[in-house]
Amino acid sequence: MQRFRRIVAALALAATATTTVTACGGDDSGDDSGAKTLKLWHYEGENSAMGVGWDRAIEIFKTEHPGVEVRFERKAFEQIQQNAGMIINSSEGPDIMEYNKGNATAGLLSSQGLLTDLSDEAEKRGWAGKLSSSLQTTARYTDKGVMGSGKWFGVPNYGEYVTVYYNKDLFDRNGVPVPTTMAEMTAAMDTFVGKKITPLGMAGAEYPAGQLFYQLALSKADRTFVDDYQLYKNPVDFRADPLKYGADTFADWVRKGYVAKNSASLKAEDMGTAFIAGKTPMIVSGSWWYGRFKAEMKANWDTFLFPGNTLNAGSSGNLWVVPTNSRAKSLAYDFIDITLRPEIQDLIGNNGGVPVAGDPARITDPKDRKLIEDFNTVSKQDGLAFYPDWPVPGYYDVLVGGFQGLINGSKSPDQVLDTIAKPYADGVKEITGK
Repeated sequence: MQRFRRIVAALALAATATTTVTACGGDDSGDDSGAKTLKLWHYEGENSAMGVGWDRAIEIFKTEHPGVEVRFERKAFEQIQQNAGMIINSSEGPDIMEYNKGNATAGLLSSQGLLTDLSDEAEKRGWAGKLSSSLQTTARYTDKGVMGSGKWFGVPNYGEYVTVYYNKDLFDRNGVPVPTTMAEMTAAMDTFVGKKITPLGMAGAEYPAGQLFYQLALSKADRTFVDDYQLYKNPVDFRADPLKYGADTFADWVRKGYVAKNSASLKAEDMGTAFIAGKTPMIVSGSWWYGRFKAEMKANWDTFLFPGNTLNAGSSGNLWVVPTNSRAKSLAYDFIDITLRPEIQDLIGNNGGVPVAGDPARITDPKDRKLIEDFNTVSKQDGLAFYPDWPVPGYYDVLVGGFQGLINGSKSPDQVLDTIAKPYADGVKEITGK
């Protein structure tokens, strides 16, 4: 998932906001038992559920650690995604950082010795007891960087999953009922196309296209496929279903006008802001958008699970990781601990997030509660299928390039499947030796 670039490019990227607050412990020189500075990076929006929760966690940390300076920097997702290895292996890196979970990201860095083993802390501080076994899947990695077992290299404090956001005003205005099956979903999109409205927002230049492909494939998949694809239990045939079905159906949706061809060059932010502006009836994307839509969207909107799917892209949320080079590890552990407290978990839930250790009864907004209930529905039926770019390093960029070609018509479904098959096979062989 990483294509490591020069660190100067990473540090020069836009969308980086820096805030300093004072908050416990020693100096910057390397004795982390007495550190007086905690450098903390994450990429959540200020008004997102996690952003709100973690701002409060910083305030609590400040109260409980008088004398420590918290140097918080808000980074862009792509900034950390593409450059994490070089950044945290340098003197410019943070002491604690939000990082994407999975084999190709946290798994890769853990196998390279760049992340701190948190196993003792997870046991001592009770983190293992607060997280279900399915949520622990993304926290633990083998020495080869394969998730699901081994040592703890990260700690999640929220859950996430891919769902369908829809504009209720546009649905009502055009006489479209909320779909509960795939047949009803395609009928709804046909109605919008007939009214010259592109029904499904898309962003080919970033993750949404790959996630739509994966959702379509998962509609024909079972847990055995997920284990084969994500955990390398058995070889995966990219020219067979469910992956073939996913690519063929995606291409069919483009041909029918469900997805705009010019969305190949759009980024996730473009997709999200178009939905906020009321221009798009639906988007298929993650629960991480929920808090922002709740804060910014004027139109009436809601969500529904991808029709007919038992399996859905989703997992624990991103991880708090502690780089091996961190000079304030004890402080980092304290901060992680705070984010798992009931106060922060409830705050995440009441701002449109999915807490992993909160009490749903304390979630006051019915729409917020529905988001959590849908996640629980997926989780309880063993329906969290992780994400399509997770299996091998560099795969995020492979999927983006492949599905841009499918959207703009420069590649056929079979060509896209061939394009994404080889890097997958090569990556699995490099990790497993098979």
